[in-house]
Amino acid sequence: MSELLLALVSSFRVQFQSRTATQLEILALRQQINVLQRKTPKPRLTASDRRFLLLLSRFWPKWKSTLAIVKPNTVIQWHRQGFRWYWTWKVRHGRTGRPAVPKDTRELIRTMSRENALWGAPRIHSELLKLGIQISQASVARYMVRKSGPPSQNWKTFLSNHVEQLASIDFFTVPTVTFRVLYVFIVLRHDRRRIVHFNVASHPNAAWTAQQIVEAFPFDSTPKYLLRDRDGIYGLEFRDQVHAMNINEFLGAPRSPWQRAYVERVIGSIRRECLDHVIVLNEESLRRTLRDYFSYYHGSRLHLSLGKDSPNSRAVECEGEVIAIPEVGGLHHRYRRRAA
Repeated sequence: MSELLLALVSSFRVQFQSRTATQLEILALRQQINVLQRKTPKPRLTASDRRFLLLLSRFWPKWKSTLAIVKPNTVIQWHRQGFRWYWTWKVRHGRTGRPAVPKDTRELIRTMSRENALWGAPRIHSELLKLGIQISQASVARYMVRKSGPPSQNWKTFLSNHVEQLASIDFFTVPTVTFRVLYVFIVLRHDRRRIVHFNVASHPNAAWTAQQIVEAFPFDSTPKYLLRDRDGIYGLEFRDQVHAMNINEFLGAPRSPWQRAYVERVIGSIRRECLDHVIVLNEESLRRTLRDYFSYYHGSRLHLSLGKDSPNSRAVECEGEVIAIPEVGGLHHRYRRRAA
């Protein structure tokens, strides 16, 4: 009896599956006929058509045998695209996987990458670990600043490394009380913004300028590079003297004072802080005034470029009464504490 029952159930199951498969096949064919009957130059599958074919491939093993207007691989590609869209939607709705790197950490990585052109991801990653920032090296490489060429330092770094070997020279004019024009020659060392030499002349020439270079750099104090403009006063005698001292000259471009920014800034400070407030009588008067100003400039005047220190570094005084010491005839003052 049991065997007969099993036979009846198996027969019913086969008939049901065959009937279901037949109905699904009819449904798939009708769907494709509807697509072909659309009044368009070229029938196109809509989103609902694609969803129907995807569901059919999911629930009917023989779905490939009924396809006539599309290829089975096309339906599989639709399914994969839908899978990608699903996970994109899932991520955008807050279901993220790996936690995001904080914004301040990303900015710190980019800053380190810009400021240290020779560093790679392992070096930056090591620095971050020393700062207590836990991040993978792969994430560091992802957020580093991309460089188009090989690693190279910027001009600011290059000049900072060679600042002790750089010096600049220049002339500027000063009118006297009798409307004569005096020429002031200054030599500036870049490392501590020191004016190592100056002199005044009414009619300077190349030989006189060459002698000033000798007086500015005695013995082994010559710089490696000398920056100057293209003034005709630097004639053959001057160039021969500089060459004999093993100094390399670098000439600025015409009408480009910004290429000698340090010496131009010093000349501007001399005018604004001293010469614009005095009347020069003669050469000796100008020398005396400049000597007083340069004494203030080196020993008392504070420079932003030197970390708010003076060329001759000043010590910090914390105890005692504050007193003012007039300098440059009272145009400026130096403040210090009087010892108790």
